[in-house]
Amino acid sequence: MTTWPPRLFVVGLGNLPYPNTRHSVGHVIVDALAARFGVHMSMNRSVGGFIGHSDVLFSDDIVSLTLFKPKPLMNIAGPSVASALRNTVKLPTSMVVVHDALDHKVKVLSVKLGGSANGHNGVRSVIDALGANADFYRFRIGIGRDRAVDPAEYVLSKMPPDELLHWSGVGLDRVCSELGKIASRNRAT
Repeated sequence: MTTWPPRLFVVGLGNLPYPNTRHSVGHVIVDALAARFGVHMSMNRSVGGFIGHSDVLFSDDIVSLTLFKPKPLMNIAGPSVASALRNTVKLPTSMVVVHDALDHKVKVLSVKLGGSANGHNGVRSVIDALGANADFYRFRIGIGRDRAVDPAEYVLSKMPPDELLHWSGVGLDRVCSELGKIASRNRAT
C-alpha cells in the first residue's frame, strides 16, 4: 500500500508593500522557510499570491509543503488564502497561518488550533472566507508592544535586525519543529 506524505499549507500573513515590518512577520517566516528548504516562490494570479511547493524533511518525516504569501493586504487576504487552500491541501486542519501577535512577547511562538481571531483582522478575514471555519492552526509570532507608540504605527515599523535574525535561525528551528508535530498528527489521522 502506498502512503502519501502528510501535506501542510503554510500561509504567512503580511503586507507586501511593507516588507520586514512587525506586521509582516508572517511573510518573513515564509521567506525564511523557502530559503531553508529551497522552495521557489512565484506569483500565481489565480490564487492571488506568491506560492511554492516542495517535499521537505522535518525530523525524519517527508512532508509535502506548500508556502503561500497572499498579495492582498493582510486585513482582506482571506479570499486569497481560501482560494489557495482549495487548490492545495483542501483541509483547514492542514493549514498553518503565521501572523503577528501584538500582545505576545517578542520572539515568542505560540501555537493554537481553532478558536476566534482574537482581534486580529487578518485572521478574521481568513475565518470569514472559510465560511466561519476556524479549524486551522495559527502560529502567533510575538512582536511585543510599545505602549508609548500608537499600535498602528508600531506594527508597521521595521523589525530590528536581531528579530529578523532570530526568525531565520533559532526561531525558524522552533517553527520547523512545530510544523513537524502538526505533520505527524496529520499523518496519524
